Amino acid sequence: MSREGRLGIGIIGAGKVGPIVGAALGGAGHALVGITAGSDPERVEAILPGVPTLEPAEVVRRSELVIVAVPHDQLEGLVAGLAALGAWQPGQLVLHTDPAFGTAVLTPAMAQGAIPLAVHPALVFTGTSIDLKQLPTAYAAVTAPAPVLPIAQALAVELGCEPVVVAEEDRPTYAEAVGAATEFSRSIVRQSAALLAEAGVPYPGRYLSALVHSTIDHSLADAGSGPSVDPAATIDG
Repeated sequence: MSREGRLGIGIIGAGKVGPIVGAALGGAGHALVGITAGSDPERVEAILPGVPTLEPAEVVRRSELVIVAVPHDQLEGLVAGLAALGAWQPGQLVLHTDPAFGTAVLTPAMAQGAIPLAVHPALVFTGTSIDLKQLPTAYAAVTAPAPVLPIAQALAVELGCEPVVVAEEDRPTYAEAVGAATEFSRSIVRQSAALLAEAGVPYPGRYLSALVHSTIDHSLADAGSGPSVDPAATIDG
């Protein structure tokens, strides 16, 4: 997309993801028309200064592209609820960021003529400007009907990510993979830090930093090169 194709973007969801996605697309030249209210308005204002706070239906009414970045268990009901209000518009782009859903969850919006896109940046968001620096190092899972897949890919690129197409039927497996990587990593680090603290090691998080990062870097290299290595070698080798 070029600046000639600039879109008016509205954001539903003011948690850690929505404002960052909006800021990244705003930085790519698009116009931000509004965002829904969240629990931390000061943080949102710091990321999106001057962007008006609007009700969800009003965000949809004003937008050419609606970013829906809400918790997994709220997405389906939100899309259907706005459809019940007749909010979605023909030709309007609707993009959600949930890893587990493809575009089928947007069916109520599609029934009113909206164009469905699913783009999940593979990043653990903090909700701060740090994320904007991390996005260019990330990939994004992209799912969309074939005729509009290039639009979804272009938006992922404008976020700073490298797009990777994930088929509709593969989104649950994709989400499981992403969840396993993040939750397992957190759990293991917490367990290790607790054991180090028990052993009297000061600042266990700092102590583990180089070890964890180097181990993950080696594991990622192994995952990308083919055959796996003996798990014991990651400890002693």
